[in-house]
Amino acid sequence: EAAGGGAIVNVASILGSVGFAGSPAYVAAKHGVVGLTKTAAAEYAARGIRVNAVGPGFIETPLLDGMEETARRALVGRHPAGRLGRAEEVAELIAFLLCDRASYVHGGYHLVDGAYTAV
Repeated sequence: EAAGGGAIVNVASILGSVGFAGSPAYVAAKHGVVGLTKTAAAEYAARGIRVNAVGPGFIETPLLDGMEETARRALVGRHPAGRLGRAEEVAELIAFLLCDRASYVHGGYHLVDGAYTAV
């Protein structure tokens, strides 16, 4: 703020917009991140500080490396894009939201999920 503005990008999850059986605490936390983002955006916009959130979906990470192949195919099949996301796709969106070209983007919750939550 002292330098004349800035940008904050919070990382939520697709589970900040939908429910997921068996994970109530995680889902509640991610919904909280989205609410905090929107509230902070409204509070700090007049000071030139932009606050946004990204909601990654299922991303190719070592966490999924041990997944059984049938379960993996079923997971990929739930994505209209036909694949899981890549970490660099999430990183590129975060980089954009932090740069000056996103100067009018405030309070958004931007999903990176291959249309998983669209269906």
